[in-house]
Amino acid sequence: MSLYVMKFGGSSVGNTERMQRVARRIVEKQDEGHQCVVVVSAMGDTTDELIDQAMLLNPEPPAREMDMLMTTGEQMSMALLSMAIHQLGREAVSFTGWQAGFRTEPVHGKARIMDIIPDRIQAALSQGKIIVVAGFQGMTPDGEITTFGRGGSDTTAVALAAAINADVCEIYTDVDGIYSTDPRVVKCATKLKEISYDEMLELASLGAAVLHPRAVEYAKHNKVRLVVRSSFNNNEGTVVKEEASMEQGVVVSGIAFDKNVARISILGVSDTPGVLAQVFGALAQEGINVDIIVQSGVKNGEADFSFTVSECDRAVAVIESIKGQLPYREVTSEDHLVKVSIVGAGMISHPGVAAQMFDVISKQGVSIKMVSTSEIKTSCVIDGNNLDEVIKALHTAYNLDAEQQVFVGGPQDRR
Repeated sequence: MSLYVMKFGGSSVGNTERMQRVARRIVEKQDEGHQCVVVVSAMGDTTDELIDQAMLLNPEPPAREMDMLMTTGEQMSMALLSMAIHQLGREAVSFTGWQAGFRTEPVHGKARIMDIIPDRIQAALSQGKIIVVAGFQGMTPDGEITTFGRGGSDTTAVALAAAINADVCEIYTDVDGIYSTDPRVVKCATKLKEISYDEMLELASLGAAVLHPRAVEYAKHNKVRLVVRSSFNNNEGTVVKEEASMEQGVVVSGIAFDKNVARISILGVSDTPGVLAQVFGALAQEGINVDIIVQSGVKNGEADFSFTVSECDRAVAVIESIKGQLPYREVTSEDHLVKVSIVGAGMISHPGVAAQMFDVISKQGVSIKMVSTSEIKTSCVIDGNNLDEVIKALHTAYNLDAEQQVFVGGPQDRR
C-alpha cells in the first residue's frame, strides 16, 4: 500500500460537477489499494471574489483580517469535497491547515512553514479514512491564522508529503504535465516525461505557472517525488525528480516568461563602496524582490545601474526616499516589460545557445533591454508587445514543437 498526497487546484474543483469528478478520482485511487491525503485550493474564482469584496469595504484591509477571510475559500472546498466523497460511500474527514498541524512564522499573507505536526492526519489514515486538507494556510504558535501567499496550496501538498513520508505527491491541474512552454500560447508545446528539480525550479521562478518555486524548493530539499497530472483526463503526467534523463540532442527543455516586469535605472551614482548594498538593502527592507541587476562603466567617478522588479511604483518610491543619503542624478523607470527565458540542463555543454536566442528575438524586430544567464538558463528582458510571436519563434528554433495540440481542461490554477 502506497501513501499518496493529491493536490487539486482551483480549476479542478471549480464547480460541483468537477468536484464530483475529483471525488471519483480519489475513490479510484483508494480502490487501487492506496492511502489518500488530499489538498485543495479554493473553488474557481472564489479567491478573487473575496478580495473584491474586501476592497469594496476597505481599500487597505488589515493583513490579519485578510488572512481570516482568504482561508475560507479553501475551507469551503475541503468540506464540499469531503461531502462528495461520502456520497460515494467512503469515509472522509476534512481538516483546516492548523488542524492538519501546520505551524508557521508570524507573518500574514506570505508566512513560511516552520513545522508540521500531522498527528490527526496519521490517526485518520490508520482508520482507513480519506483526508482532505485546506491548502494555503496554517497557524502561528500563539494561535494566529496565516496564509502562505501565491502557490501556497502546492507548498502545502509538498510539505505535507514530506512530513508524512508519502510515496508520491501528485499535483493535479488543468494541463496533463509540464510542457516546454505555456500551452495556451503555443498549442503544439511538448509535454516532458520528466524534469529535474533544478530545471523545474528555474522554470517556476521564471514565470511558468504550473508549480510554485517554493513547492519545488521544498520537494528538492526533502526528496519528494512530484508528479504533475491533469484532473480532466487519465494521461500520464510529468515526473519531477533529482536527475532527469537527458534525451539526445535536447539542449533547451522549456521556455518561460514573466509579464510583470519593470526596469528601474539609477543614473549618476557616486562610484564608492557600499552603494549597491545601500540601494538593495533599502528595497529588501520593504520586501521588494530584485531580479536582474546590470551596472554600466564608471565615468567621472559616477556609475549608472539598472535592475528589474515586479513592483515598479513601490521600488521607485523607496529609491526616491533615500536620495538624501545616496545622491544620484536621476531615476527612471519603464514598465510593461516581459522576461523571456530558455531553460535546459543541456545548455551547459552546448555553446551558442544564448547567441541563437538573441538572433531569434532580433528577427522578430524586438530589442533586448537586459540579459541574465546561469548554467542552465538565459533570460532576456524585452517589450511585451510581440511576446507570443517571440515565444513561438523560440519554441520552433529549439525544436520543441510537437505534432499534436495540447489539451487544456480549464482556467489556469493560481494556487
